[in-house]
Amino acid sequence: MRRRDFEAMVRRMAAEMPPEFTEGIVAIAVTGKTIPHPVREGVYTLGECIPHEFGEPGEGDSGIRSTVELHYGSFAALAREHPDFDWREEAFETLAHEVRHHLEWRARVPELERLDDAAEANYARHDGEPFPPQFYRDGERVADGVFTVEDDVFVEVVLDRRAWAAAAGRPLGFTWHGRSFEVPLPAELPDILFVTAEALDPAPPGDVVVVLRRKPGARDAVRRPTVGRHAARVASSGPRR
Repeated sequence: MRRRDFEAMVRRMAAEMPPEFTEGIVAIAVTGKTIPHPVREGVYTLGECIPHEFGEPGEGDSGIRSTVELHYGSFAALAREHPDFDWREEAFETLAHEVRHHLEWRARVPELERLDDAAEANYARHDGEPFPPQFYRDGERVADGVFTVEDDVFVEVVLDRRAWAAAAGRPLGFTWHGRSFEVPLPAELPDILFVTAEALDPAPPGDVVVVLRRKPGARDAVRRPTVGRHAARVASSGPRR
């Protein structure tokens, strides 16, 4: 299905939804993004509900507004892999799912605040400024040890002190979209290292960051962890899982 036909279909579906369900949704948009699942091969993010907070909540109003996005690139990727892919059915299920998320967001303001804080910290990371080292854990958890903050994916690897010391200067393994990859580490490691993994396939719309953390010990209660950044090209380390 061509993108313009997909957009027209989504517009018709949105117009048919009960207005009480879409109240507070400022836009239902189609993007060109292709968003592969960080762990599971053959799975893509088809849509997202992006919450916003505008002003103070009023009576009967949580103050939350949302933008719902359906990602045409992800739909097209699945359609290429599955000849019997039903564009209409999948679009309707995705739209209904994201509208439901909007209704849930309006009832859970504290979670939105944590997401906002994580997004602000991630902006600081992008700009090379200091940031809270575990901010990504306030993002959306999509699998064990895997979190997303907007378009960026954070894959957490926690090692005990001995394994952490042995990892210095060696490749570190992790999983992306059902495949095993390795990323080389520097010879000296801080307590927490943010490694931007480059040249992943399939490529995500944002960064994939492997967060290597040393498991804290008793002495860490009275000291701040050291934090570092690193970027490296990945290498495939095994077949698809």
